[in-house]
Amino acid sequence: MVSKPCRVHTGRKRNDAARQAILDAVPALLAAADGTDITMTEIAAAAGVGKQTIYRWWPSRGVLLLDALSAWAGAEVAEPSGETLLEDLDTFLRATFLAASTPPAHHLLCAILADAQRDPETSRLLAGFAETRRAALRRIFDRARVRGELADGTDVELLIDQAFGVLWYRLGVRRAPLTAELAAQLAATLADMRR
Repeated sequence: MVSKPCRVHTGRKRNDAARQAILDAVPALLAAADGTDITMTEIAAAAGVGKQTIYRWWPSRGVLLLDALSAWAGAEVAEPSGETLLEDLDTFLRATFLAASTPPAHHLLCAILADAQRDPETSRLLAGFAETRRAALRRIFDRARVRGELADGTDVELLIDQAFGVLWYRLGVRRAPLTAELAAQLAATLADMRR
């Protein structure tokens, strides 16, 4: 059981401490439940707020989960700076797979993926979150093109789909690990398909 944080109540006014308590409660609850479903009621109790407070700020659980993931992950996407496409892909995919495999991100991503199937707003926000990662990978391929490592006409979007397809398939369907070895194999495959 996650203990309730002590905080100052300020009535209906948005309270940053309450918001942070809610965002902190989500990954803690998911970890304690080993990734199984958690309810808004459980989140409210763990954060020491009323359920109406959560719904005032987040229209659905999926939107809250994405906000918690963003708060945990931060907005910055690590940009590898290797000298070859293979080095950059390897660095990027290893970091991405490690982050997606590590609590709380692993539990958050699985829960968000499930909620996105039922909630159009969660689905829309997940697509936006995923696009920031796709953009980072796209920049890797753009740099490879400038260095002459990428043939004209290479379908970069398909290569990006393949990279993230492995991640989402393993998270959402196979429930298989996202290892450093898998990242290295995928990087080598994608680098080989560039021509």
